[in-house]
Amino acid sequence: MLTYNLTKKQARLFLLSHQKLTAGAIPSGKHSIYDYVRHVGCIQYDPLNIAGHNHELVLQARIPGFTPELVQELLYKDRLLVDGWDKNMSIYCTEDWPYFKRRRTAAASHHQANEPVMVAVAQVREELQKRGPLSSLDLDGKEKVDWAWAPTRLSRAAMESMYFWGEIVVHHRVHTRRYYDFAERLLPSELLSSADPNVTEEQFHDWYVLRRIGSIGLLWNKSGDGWLGISGLKSKERAAAIQRLLEKDSLREVWVEGIKVPLYIRSLDAPTLESVMLQESEETGLQPRDSFAAVLAPLDNLLWERELVRQLFGFHYRWEVYKPAIEREYGYYVLPILYNDRFVGRFEPVMDKKSQTLNINNWWWEPGESLTPEMIPALGEALTALSRCVRASSVHFRPEVVTACGLEGLL
Repeated sequence: MLTYNLTKKQARLFLLSHQKLTAGAIPSGKHSIYDYVRHVGCIQYDPLNIAGHNHELVLQARIPGFTPELVQELLYKDRLLVDGWDKNMSIYCTEDWPYFKRRRTAAASHHQANEPVMVAVAQVREELQKRGPLSSLDLDGKEKVDWAWAPTRLSRAAMESMYFWGEIVVHHRVHTRRYYDFAERLLPSELLSSADPNVTEEQFHDWYVLRRIGSIGLLWNKSGDGWLGISGLKSKERAAAIQRLLEKDSLREVWVEGIKVPLYIRSLDAPTLESVMLQESEETGLQPRDSFAAVLAPLDNLLWERELVRQLFGFHYRWEVYKPAIEREYGYYVLPILYNDRFVGRFEPVMDKKSQTLNINNWWWEPGESLTPEMIPALGEALTALSRCVRASSVHFRPEVVTACGLEGLL
């Protein structure tokens, strides 16, 4: 079994290379969005839109010139991407549809036992046949039913059930409202009729472990947010899958200085890791790399395993939107700032759609960090990318934030 021994810097550089968070890592254009999602398996979706939706923020950090319309086309015109459940609510490649058949079958078994929901399902089918794509608000009835998080309208529960078992898919969204239509109208028939490529439960676990490690790039066998959303994969099953994948050389073991447990990479990513290690060993002969900066999404793939980020980057990040205001350390919607191979700070952006202004309400530098002349071009480009993503015509910093944080160079 081939094992790698890395410094923390090498581990950071590999992760950033894997995540396409380096200068010139990925070209502009719609096809690059698809390529990135295919590379990492999925990106997370979240309905909150304080300064862009999560999936849009993931993409603007990587794809030069990104605008939300590009991913909308891939989802709802080209149908190369699809809304689905992977790491919680996610977006993944439509070609992966057959691999989630187990999840859809389990959802059918669960939801079809709910009699009131099934009565509503029959009504939904009839309305979709007659009227085409609909949201739950287009359906009559105010009756409610107990649902996952709280009681909800029966029509919504019926549509979500059908969505979970794959009978309907998202036709389009208006803001966060989902409009559904039958999957058979929107996805290729050969895809819908495809058998599950993973015949056994073990094969499914192996596929999912490999996929999830690839979603991040480097991951350990410890319970944490990096493994969320994989039904039936407890620590025992995960360890067994990792061992099988190591024996088949689908995974390789990585030891990083200062980290007490092994980490794992996909073997297909080994050339990237070996290139990073070679560059580091020949560092004196390298030309300086172009500076790179990015504003990251709160649920960015790089941040899925937050404890690993803390240990490798020395950066502790929590998304505090669901915390009571009095318990927040920073703010409601705070985004990390990546510069080269380190996190230099975090800030609180709020988009004012009426005035088309992206407001920077707060800014916090990490200990020892401040704005330097070398940072200004890259940080300026990162803020421009965010501004383009949220369709802002201007960016406004609170004057007291500029003064307190020394941000005059970014104005």
